[in-house]
Amino acid sequence: MREINTQDAVGHVLCHDMTQIIPGVSKGARFRKGHVVTEEDIPVLLSMGKERLFVWEREPGMLHEDEAAERLRSLCQGGNIRATEPKEGKIELLADTDGLFLVDVPRLDAVNEIDEVMIATRHTNTPVRRGDKLAGTRVIPLVIREEKLAQAERVCAGEPLLRVLPYRMRTAGLVVTGSEVASGLVTDAFSGVIEQKLSAYGIRVTEKHMPGDDRAAITAAAIAIHGSGADMVLCCGGMSVDPDDRTPGAIRDTGAEIVSYGAPVLPGAMFLLGYFSDGVPILGLPGCAMYAATTVFDLVLPRLAAGQRVTAGELKRMGHGGLCLSCPECRYPDCAFGKGC
Repeated sequence: MREINTQDAVGHVLCHDMTQIIPGVSKGARFRKGHVVTEEDIPVLLSMGKERLFVWEREPGMLHEDEAAERLRSLCQGGNIRATEPKEGKIELLADTDGLFLVDVPRLDAVNEIDEVMIATRHTNTPVRRGDKLAGTRVIPLVIREEKLAQAERVCAGEPLLRVLPYRMRTAGLVVTGSEVASGLVTDAFSGVIEQKLSAYGIRVTEKHMPGDDRAAITAAAIAIHGSGADMVLCCGGMSVDPDDRTPGAIRDTGAEIVSYGAPVLPGAMFLLGYFSDGVPILGLPGCAMYAATTVFDLVLPRLAAGQRVTAGELKRMGHGGLCLSCPECRYPDCAFGKGC
């Protein structure tokens, strides 16, 4: 930092805010710390009584905070993400479409291990809407050694840290089990809840079957939905280990590969996930999906809607963060539920 004549300050970086007072009109920072002085700024600074300024000296190998923020932005910005202009060394990244927000967490952590740089993001696997804020980047000092940014670039190895996957699935079929539902003794309460959750991701229910509790009939209904070309098959109810709960066995009988029967998530421990040979997912939803505001289904659905294949290992890791606290006012996904996955 050094003191120079204001007339000689063009191209230099201000070390502190410069306050302008216009009596009866305004009082505030006219130029912010980190501002690069331009030719047009000189008359304004002189009118403010600033004949000398404290500035950072621009040295070879040093970057201004806005230049550095741009370098960090380029490391982050993947598909379907747009960026704001740099302001005081900060850039924000916004979703350019509805979809699933993904973060390469290990490489993000590695970048944030580098002194004087930072990238803050939402959690990975978060459903987002177009225009949602996803991340912010900045460097801590006004000027930073370029080698720090080069180090971050080596960590990222040319692949963006962040991306948004648009939702791909458009249709689903429901198999609502239970003889009491099939006979009309009990009103189907499952369908409305599931259809509402699916619609949030642009998925519509194209067909619904009520095969009762017959295992072969449940299997036949699931196979029929798959054969009709639906993007997803959901079997609702009958997922416990009671002798009269036949849905898990019926799903196995479809020939689908079962990824997992059971998940370390409450509500939703009896959840089942499988895939047909062509990649179409088939889900067994326990009864809690009908009455609980958020369950394991809400954690998995955004990923499936974006076309991701969920693995058994990923389901097992959902235990950290997989306990819903059943808050009086549900704020999912803006809560801790599922954030450990």
